[in-house]
This record gives sequence, structure tokens and C-alpha cells, in this order.
Amino acid sequence: MTNLNHLLESNRRWATATYAADPDFFEKSNLMQTPKYLWIGCSDSRVPATQVTGLKPGEIFEHRNVANLVVHSDLNCLSVIQYAIDVLQVEHILVVGHYGCGGVCAALEGSAHGLVDNWLRHIQDVIGHHEAWMSNQLDFNTRWKALCEFNVIEQVRNIARTTVVGHAWRRGQNLKVHGWIYGINDGIIKDLSVTLDQRANIESVIRSSIEKSYTRHTCNQPCARYDDRSNYYISRQNLSQNRHIACEIGARQKPFIQQNRSQSFYAHNGSLLELSR
Repeated sequence: MTNLNHLLESNRRWATATYAADPDFFEKSNLMQTPKYLWIGCSDSRVPATQVTGLKPGEIFEHRNVANLVVHSDLNCLSVIQYAIDVLQVEHILVVGHYGCGGVCAALEGSAHGLVDNWLRHIQDVIGHHEAWMSNQLDFNTRWKALCEFNVIEQVRNIARTTVVGHAWRRGQNLKVHGWIYGINDGIIKDLSVTLDQRANIESVIRSSIEKSYTRHTCNQPCARYDDRSNYYISRQNLSQNRHIACEIGARQKPFIQQNRSQSFYAHNGSLLELSR
């Protein structure tokens, strides 16, 4: 049997240090939790919510899954959202993805990994929304990085469309939904400019955030516009001459497969292993 005493000893050191810094901390925590934030993030062990935000236990209510997805049939996630809104009265829901996400990479590659493929199907739907833009990006890592952002933006939209959030906004509850992304390589969280509240035009904010992401990840390419309603990816090649090229998204192709990639995602003995650079 593996000896886990080092974890128990580490816990005791933490509890002792925490009590020394704030003798009332555990007593107050025992009475109630009053977080202002619901964090919906990836299960990746490198993105601990309280540590990367500098907050303490009890200040963030968390839900985590592979690739930070919000699926309308996922009762686990929906129950967390309802409890956070109706009981805890959180003021902010933070969807936080991260660059280098193995789940996003696996969906982009399109190869089989077993049971998790059913879950990753939701990310492949996101790929379909941006397929025309992504087909113009030759570099796999560019597509991967952009898709990590697209996925966060899509989950913000999904949260805004839940009945729980809709009811909260209709009754005037102070609640905002935000989309962020974390850089594992530098520890910095980036705001993707996709914040929604009861006054926001959801699709307008979503579209603006997507266009910024297109621009951010497009190298030596024209600026881009995404029209969610018509599923058009529009590239503006020569604004001075007002010439526009619109590429309609047709039948969805298979996700891109990188041949000589520096990062890979494997299924090994039923576990998912992400190999970093």
C-alpha cells in the first residue's frame, strides 16, 4: 500500500500555519461559506482556482471537469450552478479554460481515446462553428490555442442560456458570467472580453469576443468576422478597396490531425495523460 503520510503531515502543517495567521479562520469557515464567485474550470491539476487567484478556501465555489464544459444535459454541473446562484447568491460565474488543454487537443486531433470521446464531442461541435477559420491556419498549435479560447466563449454562452441563469436575471439578481483563460506557461489569467449580464446582448458580446480571438491568432492573414447566425467566416482582405471574401461553412470535415506535433494526448491504461512541452 502506498504511504500517504506525507500528505497528512502536509495538511497538519497547513492547518497549523493557517490557524497561526488567523485564529478565527476555521471557526468562521465552519459556520458558513459566502463565496462571491463560482469557478467552472478544467480538471487539470495545474490550474487550482484558489491558488492562481490568490484567494482562500471558502472564497470560490468550484466545479471542474475535463475541458471546462457546460453541457445542458449534465445534471452535476447544472446543480452546482443552481446552488451557487439560488443558495450561495454568487455574483460572478467564471468559466476558466487554459492553454495547452489536453481535452481540447484530443478533440482537435480527432483520434479515438475511449469513453472520453463522448464528452469531447461537445468540443468538436465548437470546432464545427469555426471550421472555415481554422482551415486557414496551417500551424496546429495556433489552432489548438485558439480553440481553447473558442471553447471558453462557447461555455459562457451555454451558461447564459440555462434556465437557472435566465430566472436569476429576470428577477433582477446581480449576476455576471465571464470567460477567462489561464496560461500555464506564465501563470497569467487573460480576460476574453466575454462578460454577460441581464442587460447584455448575448450574441453581440459573443461575436465580438470571437472576432478578437480570430485577430489575436491570425498570422499574416486578413482580419476576420464571425457571423453565428449564418455560420459564415468572413475575411476582409482589402478594406481600402472594400473587397470582401466570404467563405460559407459547408459540411463539417473531420478534425485536424497533427502529424509532427510537439505535444500529444494519449489514452494509457484507461487514464488520460497530457504530455507538456
